[in-house]
Amino acid sequence: MEHLKLFAMEFIFTLAILFVLLGAGFDVSFGNIFLICLVLSLVGYAVGDRIILDRTKNTTATLIDVVLIFGFVYFMTDALTIGDGVLIASILSALSLALFEYFFHQSVVRTMEENETDSEAFAPGGELRTEVSEELTPYEDDEGK
Repeated sequence: MEHLKLFAMEFIFTLAILFVLLGAGFDVSFGNIFLICLVLSLVGYAVGDRIILDRTKNTTATLIDVVLIFGFVYFMTDALTIGDGVLIASILSALSLALFEYFFHQSVVRTMEENETDSEAFAPGGELRTEVSEELTPYEDDEGK
């Protein structure tokens, strides 16, 4: 359920940012923006937020997201629309979404850490041990002395 909430949040914010940039600034239709956001959110969440962010730090994941966003926005906008300024639109979109992604990654890390601590509290680790001893009393036969 948490993954669905995080994906929905990423999709909504990506749609809002790209609608302002591409829709108002570069006259891209809403259908094309919706398609770009859907593909970008699916790939970005699966690759950038679940795989790369788990293995690297926030800054590295954000830089990889910038390249990913630029590539997807550039090629999809170029393929779906006929217009000038695709390069400028892609650069502005990548930089704007990178700012959002930096803060979104912090939210993803917090949410995943909360889920890990909740699941660890119910499932014991495999490090359960018992003490083994041959002695029944701590001292040898002291009563006879």
